[in-house]
Amino acid sequence: MPRERGEKVIATNRRARHDYTIEKSYEAGMVLTGTEVKSLRQGRANLSDGYAFVKGNEVFLDSVHIPEYSQGHWTNHSAKRIRKLLLHREEIAKIAHAVSAGGYTLIPLKLYFSDGRAKVEIALAKGKREYDKRQTLRERQDTREADRAMRLRNRVGE
Repeated sequence: MPRERGEKVIATNRRARHDYTIEKSYEAGMVLTGTEVKSLRQGRANLSDGYAFVKGNEVFLDSVHIPEYSQGHWTNHSAKRIRKLLLHREEIAKIAHAVSAGGYTLIPLKLYFSDGRAKVEIALAKGKREYDKRQTLRERQDTREADRAMRLRNRVGE
């Protein structure tokens, strides 16, 4: 029985949804050292530059910054090392096929603890062009303005 229950989010990649169109997301476990887990429990991580890649029949996470543990000594880890992800074989095959076909990238969306175990949510994503980003922002702004107008109209009508 795990000591911790539920989900505790450590870091999110907020730029990912702006820069990419998310097609499908996967939950993956991570192979970590002891000091990495302790550093994550302190809530310290940065996903902004991170990406994942398939090599052979394995998936790896690169450029995710987990700073060194403050009370660690010679057993401390390097901050931006390549970490192995734990996924089912069928999921790895689907991801490898999509990435090799072209146009898709694997990016981390969220790093969290699920029932005491470190997990990362990776997404199969397609990069947005500049005009796509502007269109998304424009749509979000239009819906926000429409909601404001509806709220104002409902208040006046009361």
